[in-house]
Amino acid sequence: MIAQEVAKKYSRALFMSTRQRGLVDEAYEQFSDLKATMEKDASLLKFLGSPKVEEDQKLQLLRTVFGERMELLFVEFLAVLVRKHRAMYLIEVIDEFNRLVEFEKGINRVTVITAVPLTPEEETSLIATMATKTGKKIELERKVEPGLIGGMVVIMADEIIDGSVKYGLSRLEEKLYKVKVH
Repeated sequence: MIAQEVAKKYSRALFMSTRQRGLVDEAYEQFSDLKATMEKDASLLKFLGSPKVEEDQKLQLLRTVFGERMELLFVEFLAVLVRKHRAMYLIEVIDEFNRLVEFEKGINRVTVITAVPLTPEEETSLIATMATKTGKKIELERKVEPGLIGGMVVIMADEIIDGSVKYGLSRLEEKLYKVKVH
């Protein structure tokens, strides 16, 4: 939960700063590339998040590695994350920043979690329903979690629609516990 809160706070700050300076597209591209690199090799993220490494060493590395490759604003944003001990949430911050940029461009990223993969027809129907509801183009991210038993969970921005069988059973269980038997 803290990762989401941190991601929202810092991504909004980055989004506002880049929009104000006309650097939104450049930030989107550079931070997406940075995320892809960190997903392939997590050593940078581990280094920046390590409590054993001195802050000055982390900042020096950032400026050395990214000083020539990224806008100064972006390097300083990374430095703020290091100073505030939030570097370990960098991937979540980038994801949330990208979501904000996409939303402004009329794209809404929706995550659907199902017990089994959706059929192409189900995907098409879900995308059409969500596009009608939001008035935006839908980018669907799919996740499969067999523990849901059936149904689906749809996550769209700050809204979670839980139509899973697992959730329904837990709600039923709560109601049954509240029933008084005489």
